[in-house]
Amino acid sequence: MIAQPKPSTTQQPRSGTPREVLGVFFKLGLTCFGGPIAHLGYFRDEFVVRRGWLDEQSYGDLVGLCQFLPGPASSQVGFAIGLLRAGYLGALAAWTGFTLPSALALVLFAYGAAALDGAVGTGLLHGLKLTAVAIVAQAVWGMSRQLCPDRERATIAVAAALIVLLSAMPIAQLGAIALGGIAGMLWCRSDALQHFGDVGARVSRSVGVAALLGFVVLLLGLPLLAQLSGSSIVAAFDAFYRSGALVFGGGHVVLPLLRDAFVGPGWVSDDAFLAGYGAAQAVPGPLFSFAAYLGAIAAPAPGLVGAAIGLVGIFLPGFLILLGVLPFWHGLRHYPAAQAMMRGVNAAVVGLLGAALYSPVWTSTIRSTADVAVALIGFALLTIWRVPPLIVVAVSAAAGIAGALFG
Repeated sequence: MIAQPKPSTTQQPRSGTPREVLGVFFKLGLTCFGGPIAHLGYFRDEFVVRRGWLDEQSYGDLVGLCQFLPGPASSQVGFAIGLLRAGYLGALAAWTGFTLPSALALVLFAYGAAALDGAVGTGLLHGLKLTAVAIVAQAVWGMSRQLCPDRERATIAVAAALIVLLSAMPIAQLGAIALGGIAGMLWCRSDALQHFGDVGARVSRSVGVAALLGFVVLLLGLPLLAQLSGSSIVAAFDAFYRSGALVFGGGHVVLPLLRDAFVGPGWVSDDAFLAGYGAAQAVPGPLFSFAAYLGAIAAPAPGLVGAAIGLVGIFLPGFLILLGVLPFWHGLRHYPAAQAMMRGVNAAVVGLLGAALYSPVWTSTIRSTADVAVALIGFALLTIWRVPPLIVVAVSAAAGIAGALFG
């Protein structure tokens, strides 16, 4: 009797259904703690090792592309995997499944935070703000080591931080990013080029051009529309969209952008902003889900409508730029100037995040030596002991409540 060959456990057809994609990503949205780098590890285990939806080389190419582009890298990778598996509806299903659990949790927190009062509520919110200090400090530390490994890029980061700290103009952040890109093209060409495998995606060149055009039109047109219409809802959508379009190097960079866009006009208080940012560390899924909390409490359209505006606004530019670049990535990635510019931009965003660590995160949170101690403990737990952020949230919240009750 001739033995039949065993079915392959790694090679599966590159086609599926949006429902299948939604189910897999919803499970990941419930269980993916630890930030974007951890998310990429979960994705590799799920889609390369266990399910064989794409091979190692294709996955590495997607990760490289999404880290090169502005936007939330892990969500962009998930969006692209859904696109490869089940077309455009699959991409939408991947984003929905991965984002929905954390977004719902943060909307519930937004409603519950309004009801918190007394010593326990005040201490809890202060503890969450202390979490933000530790999380942002860890992000600055890790990103500086990865994205500023030489004198040139470290100088770009310091210059960007000084531009933001010494200027009260909102355009300072955009100027710092632009100058970082120019400095990168001048100073950061000596590094070896990064080479990735090919990505096969269901995106035609015409769709790519339309997506890029949409990205630019919205980026330039939304501020004008908000000014002409006088609509605070359009202005809020523009703030989310602009923040999502300018996030390079990691999700934590959205903190200074959103803070400038929402705290500056008085739509959200600094305390509520940082408390929500701390709470966002306790939920799984993408950090960009913080936009659901922010939209739910912001003055222009509070509640579920505001949460939906926040989520769509902040994720849309990253997905448009991904769709726009995918058909042309094979050629674009070989330009040395493009890679040098991105090295400079990534160094500049480290400076932006460093400036945000000082103001508003440190200046509006640290009130005493005890606060410094709690923030240092959280930083040590994250960087030395590498505990999950959820534990740091619990420790900081408990310390905040204890300080309010017994301090």
